[in-house]
Amino acid sequence: MNPYAHLNLDPITAHAELNRAADPSGAEPDKTACWLLDVREAHEVARTAYAVPHVLHLPLSQLEQRHTELPRDADLIVACAAGGRSLQAMQFLVHRGHTPVRNLAGGLGAWMAHGLPVQQG
Repeated sequence: MNPYAHLNLDPITAHAELNRAADPSGAEPDKTACWLLDVREAHEVARTAYAVPHVLHLPLSQLEQRHTELPRDADLIVACAAGGRSLQAMQFLVHRGHTPVRNLAGGLGAWMAHGLPVQQG
């Protein structure tokens, strides 16, 4: 049994949470809001990016060295292309005291399969 299964979010729930946190005035985003942490590599993000109000990009390959740059008081939803790298990143962050942090189950593939917004590069 996966001890992190309860931390997986389906794309529809994740989209709703990310948009609930959006500031309709367009002002500077609140660092305590819900953020999508995209752990894909830069060339992947350049092709297709999640279109949500609060996105942070930190590739999994750099997470160990740079995780302290992430807001500790923000809700993080970790995402990648298919859910594997984001699960690794979520586990890493949980073990280092980042809470709350959850995984976008199925990644970008599931996000797009549900017709949720993306930006094509």
